[in-house]
Amino acid sequence: MNTFKQALAARTPQIGLWFGLASGYAAELVAGAGFDWLLLDGEHAPNDVPRLLEQLQGVASARAMLGAGPHPVARVPVGDTALIKQYLDIGAQTLLVPMVDTPEQAAQLVRAMRYPQDDGQGGIRGMGAGLARASQWMRYPGYLQEANAQVCLLVQAESTLAIENLDAIASTPGVDGVFFGPADLSASMGHVGNPGHPAVQAAIEDGIRRVLAAGKAPGILMADEQLARRYLELGAVFVAVGVDTSVLVAATRDLAARYGRALHSAPLQPAAGASVYG
Repeated sequence: MNTFKQALAARTPQIGLWFGLASGYAAELVAGAGFDWLLLDGEHAPNDVPRLLEQLQGVASARAMLGAGPHPVARVPVGDTALIKQYLDIGAQTLLVPMVDTPEQAAQLVRAMRYPQDDGQGGIRGMGAGLARASQWMRYPGYLQEANAQVCLLVQAESTLAIENLDAIASTPGVDGVFFGPADLSASMGHVGNPGHPAVQAAIEDGIRRVLAAGKAPGILMADEQLARRYLELGAVFVAVGVDTSVLVAATRDLAARYGRALHSAPLQPAAGASVYG
């Protein structure tokens, strides 16, 4: 049962953390922090399929130990059908796909996420569940019949073209949520490195309203607490409020500085409203 998908449908806010350390050990550690979801990044972090598997196992271990824990959301580097199949087979139920600009792209991703069944969505996922961790190597006999209902597809709108097509993308059957990437969107709008620009913020806020109007869940990554809370107030459902690498950089820098051991380098000065990436 994909409880994260259920929460999105019910519009229950889900607070997450971006995870880019590409380590199963670190994923297990972070999974005990109390977040609702953890983004395992296959686009910008040094990940491949075996490393993603280790991180899924780390999150599962923490959940088993604690009786609770975050839902792992895996971001593929590109919306490739074969790669999506691999991510699903290793046990990722929820995928985040970057750079989705058209409803045609969104519809193709829906098909890639689903087995061929008479559900009107023309699934093309390969039937290899006997080799898949997702089905526990077919120890769960109902997997093939139930998997389509439990997968969750989140698509990223992070270009001016995606914003133009947003209503159609969000209305695509099988798309569960639309994630706004502030960094790439700001670059596409001509404001590189400045996702806090008023025009970018206006596009994001309007986008959140449009996704909600389509009956889908809006999401975003925003490390600025004031802006993150603003998006939640507007109705954003899944919001990542930090990035593991940034948290580690800040905490270790501050600890060293308290003992006079800080390196003499310029402090990080992100632009107003900036996230590390989106």
